[in-house]
Amino acid sequence: MPPPNILFVMTDQQRFDTIAALGHAPARTPNLDRLVRRGVACTNAYSSCPVCVPARYSLMTGCEPSKTSWLSNWAPGDHVRERCGPYLAETLAARGYRTWGLGKFHTEPRHEPLGFAVHEYSEELWATEEEFRNDDYVRWLRSRAPDFSHLEQVHGERSDMYYVPQLRPMPAALTVESWLAGRAVEELGKADARPYFGFVSFVTPHPPIAPPVPYNRMFNPDDMSDPLLGDPAVDTADDYLAWMNHAVWAEDIPPSQARRLRARYLGSITFIDDCIGRILDAVEARPDADNTVICFFSDHGDHLGDHRAWQKESFFEASCRVPLLVSWPGHLPAGARFEGLAALTDLFGLATSATGNGEWRDGHHLLGALRGAAPARETLIGMYGTPGTRHFKCMVREGDLKYIWLANGGRELLFNLRADPQETRSLTTQEPARLAALRDRAVRTLAERELTQPAVENGTLKALPFEPFPRTRIKQFARGVTDFGQGPTT
Repeated sequence: MPPPNILFVMTDQQRFDTIAALGHAPARTPNLDRLVRRGVACTNAYSSCPVCVPARYSLMTGCEPSKTSWLSNWAPGDHVRERCGPYLAETLAARGYRTWGLGKFHTEPRHEPLGFAVHEYSEELWATEEEFRNDDYVRWLRSRAPDFSHLEQVHGERSDMYYVPQLRPMPAALTVESWLAGRAVEELGKADARPYFGFVSFVTPHPPIAPPVPYNRMFNPDDMSDPLLGDPAVDTADDYLAWMNHAVWAEDIPPSQARRLRARYLGSITFIDDCIGRILDAVEARPDADNTVICFFSDHGDHLGDHRAWQKESFFEASCRVPLLVSWPGHLPAGARFEGLAALTDLFGLATSATGNGEWRDGHHLLGALRGAAPARETLIGMYGTPGTRHFKCMVREGDLKYIWLANGGRELLFNLRADPQETRSLTTQEPARLAALRDRAVRTLAERELTQPAVENGTLKALPFEPFPRTRIKQFARGVTDFGQGPTT
């Protein structure tokens, strides 16, 4: 059999509990449900650094953030390719694949070459008018509908409106999601003797939460659950979450607004699901449909008010656990569930091993584990923030347990996810031996990682005296606008 096609479909900031076929009502995801039936749903998949840029570099390199040097969006890494080796698209192109990548890449620099022969961008923000005009989706929108050229932000309004329920300012057919699905269908329709590696990356449901008509009214806010609140000591252990709430004007969102946001968030996902359906139809129309590996995932989740938090960048499940669906007819079982640990870092090895020559780097042999031909991961380590600073935190997932370390104050959390899947109470005082064992696991792993600053000091995790993070705002304007009060722009 010839090497398979490989199709990666990615969303941004989609929680793990948003796929109907996996028991997550009231989500409506008929096309993701198709993928669930087509293959294996990995129900314990994680982003080892749950924020945009680090997650994407781990995906493209198969390397953990400690090696890519990207441990947050705020502390830029450097020389990623030199540290890690050729990117995934480069690697597959060298093996004879036709490569095409579309959508959000969120690399630094923005237009960094990643090895795609076709490489078209649609990002979230544009610092200058020139960047905005060179965005591939924006150029398409302006050619199709010049009446929308006045928009400063084509995905919805940010800054103080970041977590305010919105309506997309253009019809569904003119959105970035629809453009992206259409371009993917075009690439899938091209005749070429080579197998393809396609990467399709949606900007949404990342805030602003602004689905188009009719997806804005597909879910009734009164049917949504209120955010989940745990023990206050658990929810407030990581002061960075309170800082993030304040940064995006989300520090005092009431339950009623949270329910409205959750309704529109699910509407955004149903819209993406419809776009994914167009892509799946194009895959199935090809004669090589069955010899196609499809992998669907997100870069991280969104708290959506759970644990009194919004955004991501924590190791609560809502933030770091992601949906992950993998299918390959005849090679993987259909309609199966895989409860072993998995990480975005594993997807580089999954793609390369599907070609018959696996290269796993820092990842685990996930394809082998899904086939029952390799053991599942026993442990998964996550980390975020610059080691040696108050921003640093890490996670250890092992068995039913999750351990979280917060350098700011040397705080620790321990959860039994089977008994307490919503992480409402910490077992740090009830389970001292298990706490110590997972802390030791973190110490050993971090001591071995390629960290520019020490996360371990004197044989234990380095703690710093607790200090609240200074409350500041992130002003997310675009196209040269940097603050409130600025006059009209041309």
